Amino acid sequence: MPGKMIAIFLLASALVAAGCSVQQKTANGNDDVKIETPLGGMKIKTNDAVVVTDIGLSVYPGATVVKKDKDNGAADIDMSFGDFHLRVKAVSYRTPDSPDKVKAFYRKELAHFGDVIECKGNRPVGNPSKTSEGLTCDNDKDNHVTVSDVPHGDTELKAGGKIHQHIVAVEKESEGTKFGLVALDLPKGKRESN
Repeated sequence: MPGKMIAIFLLASALVAAGCSVQQKTANGNDDVKIETPLGGMKIKTNDAVVVTDIGLSVYPGATVVKKDKDNGAADIDMSFGDFHLRVKAVSYRTPDSPDKVKAFYRKELAHFGDVIECKGNRPVGNPSKTSEGLTCDNDKDNHVTVSDVPHGDTELKAGGKIHQHIVAVEKESEGTKFGLVALDLPKGKRESN
């Protein structure tokens, strides 16, 4: 039993004991998990095609999905507990093309979501240094979520605001480029006031 399945089984066992329901459905290599509690719930989907469509960015021509396990390379995680709502959609790709070509392609794609900023670490590269909706490069503040298995990249292109974001993380590899596409819907609250 793979590690992911063991973790899901242990979490499911604990939640069922606490009066919660857990449903898991596997079809065509895609795992969907739904957890419901009296306080809220969580859904996880791993269908690559559906996640990519929901992110709202085109796939770079000729890029291939980086699989995190034998079947899945994407994830759509949706958590809602009362007023708290967090949604993360992410997928990683590889291409033999250069990081500059990938960045040029995604600058155009991200422009559909507003101003595009380029970040290296927590610092802006060029102008603008923040989007008109207030999104910045400062990952140490609470307007950033780190998604494991998506490259944090040598460079990140970002569009949107503090609550709704689209991010493309670009990382040079020895034989091309690895990049991650991420769409975030972050919890409201103190992020709106920053």
